Amino acid sequence: MAVAVARRRGGYTHDVQVAGHSLVMDEPTDAGGADEGPSPTRLLAASLAACTAITMEMYAERKDWPLGAVQVEVDVDYERATPRAFEVTIRVECDLDDEQLERLRTIAGRCPVHTAIAGETPVTIEDTIERL
Repeated sequence: MAVAVARRRGGYTHDVQVAGHSLVMDEPTDAGGADEGPSPTRLLAASLAACTAITMEMYAERKDWPLGAVQVEVDVDYERATPRAFEVTIRVECDLDDEQLERLRTIAGRCPVHTAIAGETPVTIEDTIERL
C-alpha cells in the first residue's frame, strides 16, 4: 500500500492520500506552519492511540468479553521536533476483572504501531529520490 503526499498547498500544508482517504497535514504555527492539520509526529501519536484501541477491541471481541467504550490518550514528549517518549493512558468502560484488564493492557502494548515505534519488530526504511 502506498501513501502519497498528493500536493503541497503552500507553506508546510500538504494533502496526503492514504488508501483512498484524504488527509491534510501541516505544522503548528509556532513551527512555521498554518496549523491546517495535524503534524506528522502528532499523527503518529494518533495512530498509536487508534491502533491501541482497535487492538484491544478486536481481542475483547474474540474473547467475547463485554467491552464498552474505550478511550486512549497519548501524551508525547519531544526532544526538539522528534518524539522521544509516548505515555499511553487507556480508559475502558467494562465489568472485567483485574486479570482481564491486565491482559487487555498487555495486548494493547502489542498493537502494530506500538511494536513498530518501540523497535520490537524490525522496520526498514529505504529512501530514494527522483526528479518530477
